[in-house]
Amino acid sequence: MTAPRIPRIPGVPRTPRIGLIGLGVISRFYLAALERESCARLVAVCDLDGKRLAAAPAHVRRYRDHRELLRAADLDAVVVNVPNDLHYPVCGDALAAGRAVCVEKPLATRPEDGHHLVRLSRQHGAVLFTSFHRRYNSEVRALRRRIASGAPIASLTVRYEETIEEHAGQDRWYLDPERCGGGCVADNGPNAFDLVRLFLGEVRVTEATVRRDARGVDRQARVLLRAPSGAEARVVLDWSRPGERKTVEVRLADGTVDRADMLAGHQEFKGSLWHEYVGVLRDFTDVLSGRRANDPDGLAALELVAAAYAYERAGRPGPRQEVPHP
Repeated sequence: MTAPRIPRIPGVPRTPRIGLIGLGVISRFYLAALERESCARLVAVCDLDGKRLAAAPAHVRRYRDHRELLRAADLDAVVVNVPNDLHYPVCGDALAAGRAVCVEKPLATRPEDGHHLVRLSRQHGAVLFTSFHRRYNSEVRALRRRIASGAPIASLTVRYEETIEEHAGQDRWYLDPERCGGGCVADNGPNAFDLVRLFLGEVRVTEATVRRDARGVDRQARVLLRAPSGAEARVVLDWSRPGERKTVEVRLADGTVDRADMLAGHQEFKGSLWHEYVGVLRDFTDVLSGRRANDPDGLAALELVAAAYAYERAGRPGPRQEVPHP
């Protein structure tokens, strides 16, 4: 049964009504942001797992099938927080239904699917927004402010290192290359590449070295990139590092070096994500309201992932190097 549409008063936009599709490990940060902020209202959730649904906020409608949610719930937008291989079909269904979409990175697992989603967004006039939560990290923002009036950036290093088994929790699909779209390059790469683009603008991959474990999962990578200005960037990814390190280091043309530690001040595991996802929600609703342009940044990051893997394939002359995993 289709839910009745709530009429809007002309000239008075209502608070966006949002459905959350997927209640995996990242969902708690979206739920907390939606509870804290008044810029959007959570009205429905969807997950295949009955236990996860039962733990959802009591006031929202619950669905097992995202297509039923799109048919039955009165929604303006959805947050897509499902495994990576489901981003494309779920986002495609939502865009075709005319719903705005905020999707966890990566936009899709293949560039051609990402391009199709962008076309669907334009065809149906529906916002397509990729959630790059590190953009909203307070230390990253402070670093950008500090260097804004200084010399141009000469080089940049982004480190994204962790033990993936700790971060995946119960979401074991992270370690399945078919579901994840790869390994550390496919999943952590988009956040790291987006940070490079945040500081340098458009960039291209110039070199990539990738190390895989015995199961073929890429667990370590070093990717070099270059901007039209000549500035160079290095992205270091590691899924096997004990503990966690997430940093951005900038070297300016005058020799000045500055750095942002994205985990600084957050003792709790994943503690920085609480404020970062508030930033995601605010930015998404700004796009919905027209206060901010909707750019297909998710597609740019996805193409950099594909370029990194292409360089790996081109530069791998013999048996792959294997790295241990916990």
